[in-house]
Amino acid sequence: MTTSNFATAKTTDFNEIPVVDVSKIDTDEGFAQIAEQLVQKAKDIGFFYLTGHNIAPEIIEAAFAASVRFFELPTDQKATVGVDTNQRGWMGQGMAKLEGSKTHDAKEVFFWGWDVAVDDPDVLAGVPLVSPNQWPDDAAPFLRRDLLPYYQAVISLSRKVLAALAFGLGKPRDFFEEAYSKPLGRGQLVYYPPMNPNDEQEQRFGAAAHTDFGVLTMLLQDMQGGLQVQNQSGDWIEAPPIENSFVCNIGDLLERWTNGKFVSTKHRVINRNKSARYSIPIFCDPTSQTIIDPSDFGSGEQQYEKITAGEHIARRNRSNFSQYKK
Repeated sequence: MTTSNFATAKTTDFNEIPVVDVSKIDTDEGFAQIAEQLVQKAKDIGFFYLTGHNIAPEIIEAAFAASVRFFELPTDQKATVGVDTNQRGWMGQGMAKLEGSKTHDAKEVFFWGWDVAVDDPDVLAGVPLVSPNQWPDDAAPFLRRDLLPYYQAVISLSRKVLAALAFGLGKPRDFFEEAYSKPLGRGQLVYYPPMNPNDEQEQRFGAAAHTDFGVLTMLLQDMQGGLQVQNQSGDWIEAPPIENSFVCNIGDLLERWTNGKFVSTKHRVINRNKSARYSIPIFCDPTSQTIIDPSDFGSGEQQYEKITAGEHIARRNRSNFSQYKK
């Protein structure tokens, strides 16, 4: 691999990307303390590590193993669940080009979300991004089995984090509950192959610089490294993996919902390792029809107009993924 200044980033300590221990979030005293910490981090940088999350290691290991097995399948088997415009299924190389990037991302992705039936009223009504999942049950029956326990555990953790963020902003801790009764909860398995010389020449990232579209992202990354975050000074810093932690970050919708109190921070991924990198982000977004209203979190001049969650995310998807351009 040629060495260049492409995608260089500073190493960092965990003051720039802080660590929040949430092991006592289910206690009254712990909840209040964690709420205060999370709100401060969400205002200052919008990125933090969560430790002490109490999600069983075997659930995490099963999800990661299922991801590796799925991406090792032959292309024709993965293509039986080719990604659709509801963002469900497998997306091959070259189909993601994030806004403002020079070239497409070097990654494959399997997308899924909250499980709904084909006759669900929201599906029949065409509510944005509410759709049955495309599970490759013939080629990979293990995928649904091993992903859903992980998915439900992360959604449950995200509800606690959101309750703490609401409380820290002076709202009741159940402020988000109704919006998360049937969340979009978009999930991704992401496979980043090792970079090759052409990737470096083309300045191709695993995931080019972007902010996340939704409310709250819970990311499980392997121990390979490669995630980089832009700090408030505009410098790119490494976000090294911490064993048994989640990287949690604020998305555009939560910055919008809080009228700019919280910060949605740019980040990117580059895999300079000789082996593949895997990650599993869950984008913990509310029901599609949820009205994102900046006035919910205080008075003052509103920086954003109201919008529904599904409308906003669908619009961003159309700008970043090629299946919408056919």
